[in-house]
Amino acid sequence: MMTLVDRRVTGGVGTHADVHVAAVCDTDTGRELDTASFPTTTAGYVALADWMTSHGSLDRVGIESTGSYGAGLTRHLTGGGVEVIEVDRPDRKARRRDGKTDTLDAVAAARAVISGRATGIPKARDGSVEAIRQLEVVYHAASKDRTRAINQFKAIIVAAPAGLRHRLRDGLSFQNQLGRARRFSDNHPDLVEQQTRFALREIARRIEFLDAHLARLQGRLNDLVTVHCPALIGLSCVGVHSAAQLLAAAGDNPQRIRSEAAFAKLCGVCPMPASSGKTNRHRLNRGGDRRANNALFTIVLNRMQRDPNTRAYVERRTAEGMSKKEIMRCLKRYVAREIYNVLVNPPAELVTGAEVRELRNQRGLSLAVVAEQFSTCAIQISRLERGLLRDTRRLEKIRDWLQQTP
Repeated sequence: MMTLVDRRVTGGVGTHADVHVAAVCDTDTGRELDTASFPTTTAGYVALADWMTSHGSLDRVGIESTGSYGAGLTRHLTGGGVEVIEVDRPDRKARRRDGKTDTLDAVAAARAVISGRATGIPKARDGSVEAIRQLEVVYHAASKDRTRAINQFKAIIVAAPAGLRHRLRDGLSFQNQLGRARRFSDNHPDLVEQQTRFALREIARRIEFLDAHLARLQGRLNDLVTVHCPALIGLSCVGVHSAAQLLAAAGDNPQRIRSEAAFAKLCGVCPMPASSGKTNRHRLNRGGDRRANNALFTIVLNRMQRDPNTRAYVERRTAEGMSKKEIMRCLKRYVAREIYNVLVNPPAELVTGAEVRELRNQRGLSLAVVAEQFSTCAIQISRLERGLLRDTRRLEKIRDWLQQTP
């Protein structure tokens, strides 16, 4: 007879805000052994782990919502050397057939791991990328709030009393409009204008607060992203916020993503087959991380406007009869491959703008000469040298040319 020491078991956890429901199943047979509930506290995590190991040798644990309700338990188990597998919600067909309870969800999570249906490794969430993600979430929300406040400010001006409207629209820039509105007094005999002044003053002050708020977040994001992955923001047209969104999608352990094709699917840029009968075609993938997908779209859009190689590619593919959407789909897939390689295998050394400037000065060449050689303007070379513009590939080409120039 098999003893507890010999028996191999797999755990499953249905996560909630206050209580986690856990189940233990026999790894060899999938038979349910026991279920229990534990509070979402440090003591509860310890008790859950001890309870699972009391049933046998614990192989793996399948956990739902490892990025939200299950984040604390995931960190605790991973820190204790337990292999954690991320589990999606149970199959809808099985839910209709078997019903839905927290216990059934926990058992289904364990059996999804045993059967091999669930194989995803959760994000580590214990390093610089998690810190970047938190800041980017707050920045994104604050940016949307600022846009909403600006739209409200302009809409109120349009419908404001004539005298007030002319005071704010008489050749003033938007910043001057805000400055004047922040100084408004609501002492006015007309009730409508009195309250309109008050509303404009409050919104202008809110925009001022959000501007300062965004500036503080931007500074921290710049520092963290530059230190954590300088090679990523060194890619053409990859800004700090696009880099932050892509880093958040990959997590602190990008090695968990088994291939660049898997990363493309994670970002929702892999072509999906949509063939039937004699029709053989592919469609856009509407799944994956939509924030990462948006970051890739932004990068591609900027490269189509500014990057010479991308512009040449677009012209060639357009001549072949491809539509703009199809071209952008191909470019997003290419950029996903490029970014995956940088995340998983970052280069040991990067060319810096200071290095290029020193080489140029040694050769006695002006910015205009270098700019003419690379079909750009002198200010762009200057921005590259000062680190205001990041493009590692272009810096490498300039460095190689300068090294070969006598």
